Amino acid sequence: MADYEQLKLSNQLCFPLYVCSKEVVRRYKPFLDELDLTYTQYITMMAMWEHRQLTAKELGDILYLDSGTLTPVLKTLEKKGFVARQRSQDDERSLVVTLTDEGWQLQDKAASVPEKMGQCIDMELEDLQIMHRLLHKFMDTFIKK
Repeated sequence: MADYEQLKLSNQLCFPLYVCSKEVVRRYKPFLDELDLTYTQYITMMAMWEHRQLTAKELGDILYLDSGTLTPVLKTLEKKGFVARQRSQDDERSLVVTLTDEGWQLQDKAASVPEKMGQCIDMELEDLQIMHRLLHKFMDTFIKK
């Protein structure tokens, strides 16, 4: 009988990444509930706070999200008053997303979230920095920009 060592869960890289991703999002939830944001809305807002105005395509590229995922997120954020969406005057095919004043104000409320999350993770700062660097390196192997 074959061993199938390659199919053991303990030998997979994808499994601990999956579990950690789920757990990180789960731990964010109570902090994001206070802001009335989902995790995907939160990372969208972080990109908007950094760039203020982006096309939907640029935003999707930054967040590694396709338009089918990003469009409902943007619609919801617009209903909440955090962003405004409008067609580009230069190219009607392009949707421009702009941070509103209310969206800017949300940044103040969200400023404490990273520190709160940091308190949920029992790891040394050096290990977290190494993991951050390696995860970005790993991402780069999949997604060539």
